Amino acid sequence: MPCPSCSDAPCLSCFPRCLDAQPTEGEREIWNQVSAVLQDSESILTDLQAYKGAGQEIRDAIQNPNDIQLQEKAWNAVCPLVVRLKRFYEFSIRLEKALQNLLECLTCPPYTPTQHLEREQALAKEFAEILHFTLRFDELKMRNPAIQNDFSYYRRTISRNRINNMHLDIENEVNNEMANRMSLFYAEATPMLKTLSNATTYSNKTLPIENTTDCLSTMISVCKVMLETPEYRSRFTSEETLLFCMRVMVGVIILYDHVHPVGAFCKTSKIDMKGCIKVLKEQPPDSVEGLLNALRFTTKHLNDESTSKQIRAMLQ
Repeated sequence: MPCPSCSDAPCLSCFPRCLDAQPTEGEREIWNQVSAVLQDSESILTDLQAYKGAGQEIRDAIQNPNDIQLQEKAWNAVCPLVVRLKRFYEFSIRLEKALQNLLECLTCPPYTPTQHLEREQALAKEFAEILHFTLRFDELKMRNPAIQNDFSYYRRTISRNRINNMHLDIENEVNNEMANRMSLFYAEATPMLKTLSNATTYSNKTLPIENTTDCLSTMISVCKVMLETPEYRSRFTSEETLLFCMRVMVGVIILYDHVHPVGAFCKTSKIDMKGCIKVLKEQPPDSVEGLLNALRFTTKHLNDESTSKQIRAMLQ
């Protein structure tokens, strides 16, 4: 299938640069489902980036337990934040379902991963956008301890029933069952990555895990080639597109590491980890330090005995 952005056909070499790839009729149903979820992703990130928390109000309330006015002030500050956190959590549920459907399309027989990425460029692009969003969300969440502090205060206040009848409206919206599920979500260092891992694991119930991991390793390989080859690098139209490609590569590596039985760092994996790390370290430090930290701290198998000393040294 010809690429809409260049003369290459098929356009595997340009994935995920083809940001204007349009769905074919065969892709359209799933593409529409995923697109409906992704259209809210930027507002989720904007809302999360603006999240300031109610730290001062909570500290004042804790230090003055008998001051009803301070208790009410803290409660009134926390409640709208909890509603916002519920929105983030509910978005993760929508994203998980969307990714399950997407992976089934990108990994089902009779096509190989390479053939799928060539045939379904619009779906591959959406998968890349999900990974891009996931890394950005989790990075913002990890840098904001107020999220867990606010939610912990909310749960303590609800359970103790310390403010007479003040919590009834909010508890209708975030009841105990919902609060328990949200608590598990926000307890994760990288909650959206955990969501993607769950979706990927679920997709493997009907198909061999190799179908999914082969698709992931193919995407990693393509991103690496795009980043390290001057011919392809020259086609990037902006620094943001370059960063997009790097985020996607790192996101797929982390996802692969979480769902593959031996992970991404083992010598038997289909990923050239040394090459991936090398191409990241050749970029300006300011643009890749967060991505290198993601590999250091959010992967599952980096510290396994099967990981070579050289790879560990490269990530020190």
